[in-house]
Amino acid sequence: MLQDRTLAFNTALLTASGLAMRFVGMVWQVWLVSRIGEAGIGLFQLVMSVNALAVTVAMSGSRYAVTRLVSEERGLDRPQGAAQALNDCMLYGLGFGLAAGLILMVLAEPLGFLWLEDARTVRPLMLLALALPLTGVDSVMHGYFTAVGRVWKSVAVSVGQQLITIAVTAAMLVTRPAGNLEYAVAVITGGSLIGELGGVTALGLAYVLDRRKHGIVRKTGQVPRPGMAGRMFRIALPLAAASYARSGLSTLQHLLVPRGLRASGLAAETALAGYGVIQGMALPVVLFPSCLMMAIAELIVPKLTEKQIQGRADSIRAVTEDVLYKSLLFSAVTAALFLAMGSSLGLALYGSEEAGRYIRLFALIVPVMYMDMATDGCLKGLGEMMFCMYVNIADVGLSALLVWLMLPRWGLGAYIFVICFTEIFNFVLSIWRLKRVSGFRLPVLDTARAVLLAALGGGAAWLLGQYTGAAVSVPALVLSMAAGLGLFCLAIRKHLTIL
Repeated sequence: MLQDRTLAFNTALLTASGLAMRFVGMVWQVWLVSRIGEAGIGLFQLVMSVNALAVTVAMSGSRYAVTRLVSEERGLDRPQGAAQALNDCMLYGLGFGLAAGLILMVLAEPLGFLWLEDARTVRPLMLLALALPLTGVDSVMHGYFTAVGRVWKSVAVSVGQQLITIAVTAAMLVTRPAGNLEYAVAVITGGSLIGELGGVTALGLAYVLDRRKHGIVRKTGQVPRPGMAGRMFRIALPLAAASYARSGLSTLQHLLVPRGLRASGLAAETALAGYGVIQGMALPVVLFPSCLMMAIAELIVPKLTEKQIQGRADSIRAVTEDVLYKSLLFSAVTAALFLAMGSSLGLALYGSEEAGRYIRLFALIVPVMYMDMATDGCLKGLGEMMFCMYVNIADVGLSALLVWLMLPRWGLGAYIFVICFTEIFNFVLSIWRLKRVSGFRLPVLDTARAVLLAALGGGAAWLLGQYTGAAVSVPALVLSMAAGLGLFCLAIRKHLTIL
């Protein structure tokens, strides 16, 4: 019971902090759009697509490895084994972080000139390279706090890091006239570096103090448990290799998008702007509430791992069914609200009808996106991380292939189709596998009822928005969406407990 309360508290904490951070990030994104424009956002997204691959190399499976190993050792009541796992994973994370930073620094110019085909990306890539050793270390520390159930410490540091990053970046951007995209993107990445440095310093202090307080430290003269490094490598390296493939293909896909759009007849800046509207404006709004799914996906890993180690199959099935059903409730009403109010959101946030149109289109696959996050978390908690990675590799490989084949011919419409099709492809395979390993069953009638009630909630939000003028008034927009959500929550109130 205590573990369930801890999980519920941590889920609520991660969700609340995630919403707060995403809200601040959304306000920040809106300000950035007004400052550097859609083309600037597109250029920044190109840089970050390369950085995503570099970050994958820096982490190399270390976060999941430390969460899994520490959870296993704690489940077997071996605190000294957990300490040894922490030490090994820390060295692993630092080594891969340094390697990733060196590689990106050396390749920044070839990537900027030859692959991104934009010299304005070179300096931002070099700045991001400096942050990668820090990324390798703090991924291990975040994984540790997840495993031991004290996520509030990493949450506090993450919030502070985001605020520092925004404050430093905004201060540097307002000192120069708008319009210099190279300077703007370099400043944004430089602010991220400063925030990462402050964050890893604070997280490191919290990490050291927590280990000592709770006795997860190696005793002097203690003989290392044999095979710990081997267990770490068996978890982290296959996961890392699969992550490299997935992230590399994802980066390739993002690099192919502006090229494909240009090949379809769009001018270079127009293609960059179209890419920026989808990746930097519409999708962040659609994924804004998904922090609840991300929190569940992360926190369910140690819970299911401990139950699997203890051989509690019935409990695994019950937890899986609970997670999936509540994920369905949340994703259904979120999709309905985005579908009803997407146009108003695009106008209110960005003054863009195009962004609003894309928000409504992507609302149709929100249940697939959100439930896939929860499904992946359950699979990883049951030791199926390699299956998840293989599916993700197939997903992004198919995405890259379809982008290459379809975008030169059908433009942005093809890109939207590719996003939706591959999301569905990924989810179908993942939910099939989870069904095989957990044996979950969702109640058909309750599921249909939840979808119907979500649609009614979205309809109520739309009607109220028409009456109050939500398309031109932010308070009216917020009121309309809150009313629709409130109506839905009232109808399904008995299911509202978290996990």
